[in-house]
Amino acid sequence: MKERIQKVLSQIGLGSRREVERWITEGRIKVGETVAQLGDRIDSRDQVFLDGRKVELKGLDEGQCRVLIYNKPEGEVCTRNDPDGRPTVFDRLPKVKGQRWISVGRLDVNTTGLLLFTTDGELANKLMHPSTGIDREYLCRIHGEVDEPMVNRLLEGVLLEDGMAQFTDVVHGGGEGRNQWFYVCLMEGRNREVRRLWESQGVEVNRLKRVRYGSVFMPSECKVGTWVEMPNKEVNELRTRLGMSKIAFTRRTQQEKLDMGRRKRQQQHTQRRVAKKRRF
Repeated sequence: MKERIQKVLSQIGLGSRREVERWITEGRIKVGETVAQLGDRIDSRDQVFLDGRKVELKGLDEGQCRVLIYNKPEGEVCTRNDPDGRPTVFDRLPKVKGQRWISVGRLDVNTTGLLLFTTDGELANKLMHPSTGIDREYLCRIHGEVDEPMVNRLLEGVLLEDGMAQFTDVVHGGGEGRNQWFYVCLMEGRNREVRRLWESQGVEVNRLKRVRYGSVFMPSECKVGTWVEMPNKEVNELRTRLGMSKIAFTRRTQQEKLDMGRRKRQQQHTQRRVAKKRRF
């Protein structure tokens, strides 16, 4: 069945829905010899070109939707290529055939912690769009005196250079005096928003780590600079919460393969033990 071109191209990971729509309006995408228009419908039999280069539609199968949870270290940037030669978050990710990883939002170079990646542009767009009401939680160390009136101002809303901003929750996380830890939540991901909110009150953030994105927490086994693939069942649970259809997956994640192998070995061990008892 043919689907809207912007949905198809974002779904295979060519870019986010917004990026694809921008490329279409700029006339950079063609279907055959015809310049594409928003709303055009295509399927895997069509020939699609971006800037004259053919786009592979092999990843169109919905079963290829994948999600990674990455534990970003300090010093990595969230762009694919950095003109200054700094390491990027994409350097450590596994290769995907016929698709590419899309970052769900960004973290600045000095911020660490949870960063989501997916091969499904539609899913990435849903996760980032303000209308879905997904909050982000950060752990931050604040240098400077923090009092109750300051916290109340941050919860009520502060006018920044790009508009009003606020935390939806602020919880003390330890420490005292001029170096304290706080857990904070907010509903959007504007550039350096957590840092700018605190700086508006005359204090400084000297450590910042994202610990949660919506319902997704950092797995304990995901060490700094490594990634964990979200199990297919959890991917479908995430899609359901976002109002998206479930996927009939055609592949298992690496962890699911390991778990299946472990269960098989346990079953074989149990069977051998039972058989041994019966002989006696």
